[in-house]
Amino acid sequence: MQERPASPTLGLMERAALVTGGAQGIGDAIVKALLEAGYAVASVDKDGEALLEQQERLATYRGYLPIEADIAFQEGIARAVRLTLERFGRLHGLVNNAAVSADTPLHALSRQEWEAVLAVNLTAPCFLAQACAPHLAATRGAIVNICSTRALMSEPHTEAYSASKGGLLALTHALAVSLGPRVRVNAVSPGWIEVRDRKKRALRQEVHHTEEDALQHPAGRVGVPEDIARMVLFLLDPANDFITGQNFVIDGGMTRKMIYV
Repeated sequence: MQERPASPTLGLMERAALVTGGAQGIGDAIVKALLEAGYAVASVDKDGEALLEQQERLATYRGYLPIEADIAFQEGIARAVRLTLERFGRLHGLVNNAAVSADTPLHALSRQEWEAVLAVNLTAPCFLAQACAPHLAATRGAIVNICSTRALMSEPHTEAYSASKGGLLALTHALAVSLGPRVRVNAVSPGWIEVRDRKKRALRQEVHHTEEDALQHPAGRVGVPEDIARMVLFLLDPANDFITGQNFVIDGGMTRKMIYV
């Protein structure tokens, strides 16, 4: 993907955010919601094809900045932060959304798979927070980590993913204590959020939910990416500056439901 030409830094009142894994699914919804709320947004993703398609959809937003970078590596983290600051001049929000999984049975799980999941899901958020912290402190900004209900409960063969999200949840409150009071840090833990229809064209699927899919949720439906995006907007809002170190579960009530066979 070609670099966008440099443009003037933000106006005095405009807020800026960096979103990882921003080109598809929940990340795409977060990027769009932030742009519509008046933020300038750097959408960071390693999938250049997905970023190009997003750029087609969001080209009318002056504050949209696509950045192709692989945050599994320190060089990708440095590139994402550098290009964001070069374009916007300051930073008010970091949304650690990028995640990968390895649904491999424990007996077959390789160390390489384990480390690849933790590199994106846990290590990258830590070092993105490190890189962004001085800039967020300057604006009294906030970090939102997109965690998962898998930090609290599991399905079979999710050891790497569940461990990474459990670690991210712990990292959230550790960062909140270390970076407070100038930077707030919170987590959002999605449950079943339907994203198959929010992928790039090559991966997009038509979605059909059964009545059972919907009604097993106390809320009566499967979640959509905008459910998470709205909470991210709330947590980035400086008016909510008494909220830090918290985890907000958005799962239609599923983790509050007792299920017996």
